[in-house]
Amino acid sequence: MKVLVIGAGGREHALVWKLRESQLVTDIYCAPGNPGIGQEAECLAVDLSSPDSILDLARRLSADLTIVGPEGPLVAGVADLFSKAGLRIIGPSKAAARLEGSKAYAKRFMQKYGIPTARFVVAENFANAVRSLGEFRLPVVVKADGLAAGKGVVVARRREDAEKALDDFMRQGTLGAAGERVVIEECLDGDELSFIVLADSRGILPLAPSQDYKPVFDHDEGPNTGGMGASSHDAIISSLERDAIVRSLVRPAIEGMAAEGTPYRGFLYCGLMLTVSGPKVLEFNCRLGDPETQPIMMRLRSDLVELLLATWDGHLGGLEAHWTPNPSVCVVLASRGYPGEPEVGKVVVGVDAAEALGGVKVFFAGTKMSDKHLITTSGRVLGVTAIGQDLASAVQRAYAGVSKIQFEGMHYRHDIGSRTPRGFPGPQSSSQPPRPGQARPGAAKV
Repeated sequence: MKVLVIGAGGREHALVWKLRESQLVTDIYCAPGNPGIGQEAECLAVDLSSPDSILDLARRLSADLTIVGPEGPLVAGVADLFSKAGLRIIGPSKAAARLEGSKAYAKRFMQKYGIPTARFVVAENFANAVRSLGEFRLPVVVKADGLAAGKGVVVARRREDAEKALDDFMRQGTLGAAGERVVIEECLDGDELSFIVLADSRGILPLAPSQDYKPVFDHDEGPNTGGMGASSHDAIISSLERDAIVRSLVRPAIEGMAAEGTPYRGFLYCGLMLTVSGPKVLEFNCRLGDPETQPIMMRLRSDLVELLLATWDGHLGGLEAHWTPNPSVCVVLASRGYPGEPEVGKVVVGVDAAEALGGVKVFFAGTKMSDKHLITTSGRVLGVTAIGQDLASAVQRAYAGVSKIQFEGMHYRHDIGSRTPRGFPGPQSSSQPPRPGQARPGAAKV
């Protein structure tokens, strides 16, 4: 069968890489893709902002299955067009994608269906937003309502920082229309968890758990990004905790969507905080995470296409995915200036040397070829992803791969994979990841 992947980042590269293992696939296309994807699939031009353009491409290719990576086309309604045309696509409808497209809608949805989340206020204008700050203790979280590429969340530890975020979003328009309305919410304490499932409106299939590292600097310092790295390993949560999350958070969301008349089909990303009183939802996303997809795909042993076809056909109920117990870690290499205005056009070297280490795969994101050189084009450039017998060896391999790659202004976090999972009330794993700073470049041994 012919499979079309929509997107151009590390997430899409990881999907293409995993799709190549399927015995069901004859041809893989990616639009628009990137140089790394181009080594494993045919890359084609497409206007990601135009659902009609995506549908036209799928028709020209006679694609049997389309997988949408980024949220933009889903929020714009591309899945509705495909469904109307009778074409298979993995992704929720425009109405269901509001769970990501509007933070205000998502919070009110959670409140309506009893899904645990942080206390919040929705503010429609700057004056009301500033007044609402008085209802919360510091630190406080300020979120832009619309899509902001992972940059619309500010954790403000001082009142003046919260007011500046509100001014930037609502008066200065730094995020455009996405910041015209905001959600202000209490700051939850605990460990973050990326809990991603496949859902077909009836069945729910959890993927391997993962943890994202969003702040730009080590030890979770600095502004939020789209993600500076991620790890996936079985010690993050126990099987009992996984079942509790599905029961108390995921299933109410899927059943709530159905009750709203907008059945959910596709990937549902639940960004959670594991608090002392139990897991609470930070955000819902209507697609796979990036960079979480990279270590998750590296651990997947089931045929990805079989899982996606079961999602389309409504046959997820009772289906199980198979995973290697070996942990995986992804370290994102970013351009100088990111998450602000990144410096681009820098030559990248060392990718082949990193992958020659064994157990390491470099997933391409913000890159292009120019005069036979790989050069940077955006903030997040590469995701160096490794798998190991245990978490420590996965971390060491990933940073050994990082040490082989260079481009001017390259920066990255040195503590990916260092979090010790605390879980939430219930049985806990005794497995302990390495301490922060334990696996730095230069000290890594493979």
